[in-house]
Amino acid sequence: MTAPGSGPVADDESPFAAFGLPGRPGADAFWAAARSPASVPAEDGGWRTLFLWRGSEAVIDFESWSPPVPLRRWADTDCWYAEVAMPARLRVTYRVLARDAAYADPFNPAGAGGDRSVAATPDAPAQPHWPGLGPDEVLPLPRTRIRWASERLGGRRTVRVHPVGGGGPVVLLLDGDDWLHLHPAMTAFDAAHAAGEMPPVTLVFLPSKDREAEFGCRPELWEAVRDELLPLVAKSGVPADPERMVVAGQSLGGLSALYAALEFPGLVSRVACQSGSFWWAPGAVDLPDPLGGALGGAVAERLRRSPDLSGLRCAFDVGEHETRMLPHCELTETLTEQAGAAVRVSRSASGHDRAGWRQALLTDVAWALA
Repeated sequence: MTAPGSGPVADDESPFAAFGLPGRPGADAFWAAARSPASVPAEDGGWRTLFLWRGSEAVIDFESWSPPVPLRRWADTDCWYAEVAMPARLRVTYRVLARDAAYADPFNPAGAGGDRSVAATPDAPAQPHWPGLGPDEVLPLPRTRIRWASERLGGRRTVRVHPVGGGGPVVLLLDGDDWLHLHPAMTAFDAAHAAGEMPPVTLVFLPSKDREAEFGCRPELWEAVRDELLPLVAKSGVPADPERMVVAGQSLGGLSALYAALEFPGLVSRVACQSGSFWWAPGAVDLPDPLGGALGGAVAERLRRSPDLSGLRCAFDVGEHETRMLPHCELTETLTEQAGAAVRVSRSASGHDRAGWRQALLTDVAWALA
C-alpha cells in the first residue's frame, strides 16, 4: 500500500487529483465531489484504489482477499484515506470500522446491507440484474413466509418463498438470509427472468442457525428438508416443483449442496456450488490450518468410491483470488465429472466473497435447469 504525502497543498490543488477528485481535502467542494472507491492503473497491471472517510480514525475491513487496512488522516483535516493496491479483476465486500461500529461507505452507491459496500476494479466483469442499492435502501422481501419448527434440526426459523415468473422448480438458497438482506437475489432473479435468462423458478430462502453443524456433511439437514420443509413449501400456495430442485450454496453451503447430491440423489440432482469448502473433513475446522489437509477433504474421499453421478448436473464456481481454495475445488470438480455428472466450471473475479459469487449464482442455476 502506498499513500500520498501529507504536506501543505494549495487550495486549487488536490493530492487525489489522479483519482479524479478535485479540490483541497476537507474542503466543502472536495466532499461535494467525493466518490469512493476510485481506481487508477498501477504499474504492475493491477490497480491503485483510493478509499475515503470523513470524520474520525477508521479502518477498511474487507470481507475477503485482504487484511484490514487502516486509514490515514490528511494533515489536520477531517479527511481520512487509504490507497490500496488491488489486483486485476476483483470485486470485494468491505465496511468501515470507526468508533466501535461498522458503516457502509457513504461515498459508494453500491451497498450490501446497511453496513457494507461493494468495490469493483474497473476491469471486473459486469453483474447484470443485480441492482446497486445504497445502505439506506430497504430490500424487498417475498410475501410468502413459512414458520418452520423443525423436529430434526430443533428451533424455529422463518423461510421465505418467492415465485419467479409464476413459479417453477424449487431453487433452495442456503444461507437464505444473506440473499435476502445483503444481496437482493429476489430482484436479480426476477430481472434475469424478464431478460429471458432464467426460467420460471420458486426461490426458497433457507436461513442457517449453526452453519458448521448444519452444513458439515451431516444427513440431518437434508432429512429435514425432504420430510419437513418441502411439504410446507407445497402447502404454501406458491407454485413449486420439487422434482427438479436446484440446491445453491456457497462456502460450507456449497460443500453441503454437493454432499446432498451424493447422499440424497433422489432429492438433489442439480447443484449450483460457489467456492465449496471442499477442504472440510471431520475435525478440520478445529485445526490451526483447516485448509492444509488432504485435497478435497471428505467429499473427494467419497467421490473416489466411484458413485454413479450420471443423473447430476453440477455447476462449480470459485473466486480467481482464492489461491488456497482452488486446489481443493479443482480436484472436486474433476472427480465429480469422472463420476459421470454433467459439470460446468467457472471462475469469479473475487476472493471468498458473496459479492463475487452472486452473478455465478444466476448463471449456474439457469445452467442447472437447462
